[in-house]
Amino acid sequence: MSLIDAITSRRSIRGFLPDRVPPEVLEHVFEIAQQAPSNCNTQPWKVFVASGEVKDRLRDQFVERLDQGLPGQPDFPYVSAWEGEYRQRQVDCAVALYNEMGIARDDKPGRLRAVRRNFELFDAPHIVFLGMDRNFGATISLDVGIYAQTLMLTMHAFGISTCAMGSMRAYPDLVREAFGLDDSTGILLGISFGYEDPEVDANRTRTVREPLANSVVFRG
Repeated sequence: MSLIDAITSRRSIRGFLPDRVPPEVLEHVFEIAQQAPSNCNTQPWKVFVASGEVKDRLRDQFVERLDQGLPGQPDFPYVSAWEGEYRQRQVDCAVALYNEMGIARDDKPGRLRAVRRNFELFDAPHIVFLGMDRNFGATISLDVGIYAQTLMLTMHAFGISTCAMGSMRAYPDLVREAFGLDDSTGILLGISFGYEDPEVDANRTRTVREPLANSVVFRG
């Protein structure tokens, strides 16, 4: 597909088929994503792909900690108190998702199940964790974000669905343990990926973007 088609049609998928992406396709996709731009070509992203037993073990560990009520301990600060227009967009997104899932506003068990689905990785056969050196700050994390978008658009072009998940920063120690990393590597996010299951209600969710005038200022 064209780049424009990829940008306009990509969306977050929250329900996957068990079919794994062939290894040769995976390698090709990540080779393309490696072309993402970065400040002075420093390429600060660190990329860790979990599949099979490794992915299953991480999923089970995530769910176990969530069910035990253990608070997340992310490596980098995260803004959790959205206000004003940002809060409204967050609420609108949640409403669109929960409506498709048949979860009412006062359905607390249903909302908890929806949160749990994140830590179940939406049944995806793969998840990739993106990180960087913990000494880096916000400016370098922008490069990792550019890499993340490049990777997701590349996957979409190959018919692979994705869901970028901030929830995957909650328990970075588990990721470091799974990949034999030391504490110098911090985890920013995870991206579940695989092939979309069209029967999952959540995958009907659609969100909208703000009018251009609300975000972009032209002068001169």
